Amino acid sequence: MGVRLLVVEDEARLAAALRRGLQAEGFAVDVAADGQDGLEMARHGGYDAMILDVMLPRLSGYRVVRQLRAERHWLPVLMLSAKDGEYDQADGLDCGADDYLTKPFSYVVLLARLRALLRRGAQARPVVLAFGDVELDPAERRVLVAGEEVTLTAREFALLEYLMRRPGQVVSKTELLDHVWDASLETAPNAVEVYAGYLRRKIGRDRLETVRGAGYRLAIVTPGD
Repeated sequence: MGVRLLVVEDEARLAAALRRGLQAEGFAVDVAADGQDGLEMARHGGYDAMILDVMLPRLSGYRVVRQLRAERHWLPVLMLSAKDGEYDQADGLDCGADDYLTKPFSYVVLLARLRALLRRGAQARPVVLAFGDVELDPAERRVLVAGEEVTLTAREFALLEYLMRRPGQVVSKTELLDHVWDASLETAPNAVEVYAGYLRRKIGRDRLETVRGAGYRLAIVTPGD
């Protein structure tokens, strides 16, 4: 009756270490060693979350999560990869993963990310995100504001996408640093303020609110405001 996790990882030693560590935390853990088996188990296993490697035999992690989302299966997915570039991480999130962690990783960070996913639970990840008059297409990497296309940098796009996946919610600087920036790197806290300023200039100041002492929140702008 505990939380059930699926680990899809073809490195046997890493898979075994994850199983031992997660079981010690009280999770029930199953392991699949290739993408095809992982996809079938994810479809029918009734899991609460999945830890999914990118580079897998038979079917890549990208293809696994794309297929699940195409079937409207919203199992929370934490993707693991040795690919640590910004665009690699963006690709994983655009495929439908809920979070992305690069190898080598801290087990403490993995556990914290996993618990955050479990707290949020299964959330639909629609193809195009919309909030007010802002639309964002993760796959096409396009943003429309009041019907007009806006060009964003990769970091600005990632920041806006993260906020749009939490419509109307206040998101803290710490959470944004953890998920939009690489958690394994030292990043100055004011980086969030800097990029929030860049984003405001492109989407309109009134569409991104600063909640003093708490973080940032997207706002709906009505015609005539």
